[in-house]
Amino acid sequence: MDIDKIYREYFETVYKYLLYLSHNEDLAEELTQETFYKAIKNIKKFREESKLSTWLIKIAKNLYFDEIKRQKNKEKNEILEIQIQNFNECIEDTIVSNEEKNELKKKINTLDEISKQVVFFRISGELSFKEIGILLGKSENWARVTYYRAKSKLMKGVEDYVE
Repeated sequence: MDIDKIYREYFETVYKYLLYLSHNEDLAEELTQETFYKAIKNIKKFREESKLSTWLIKIAKNLYFDEIKRQKNKEKNEILEIQIQNFNECIEDTIVSNEEKNELKKKINTLDEISKQVVFFRISGELSFKEIGILLGKSENWARVTYYRAKSKLMKGVEDYVE
């Protein structure tokens, strides 16, 4: 069989079929080239049980569906990569958050005992200043001032750490 003749005779048929399937000129052209490459490689397997054009169209169709599967797998892989990246970022944020919490706990432990209690009740217990004052036998105002002084000490430690 004359390969050039086959190519000239069936190129347009195969190309138009692939263009119809894909609606993409570049993809249709690429798959048409691949169809003829595959046909040339396997020409000895053509048994003439069908028309040559039918055989070529079947090759083209299989290549097209293989390409669709490849693109879907690529999209799935891209989605999976994005999910993994988001998961890794979430883990990193959690690690940083835990490190920050540990650092904050260390800084709180440097405070005097009363300030530690006020900060603990305010942050962990989510108690109001009035409730903290009652628990420690002091006034609401005392609890508020003690908390803000402790907070200022902690913030100064953070500023020194950052610098």
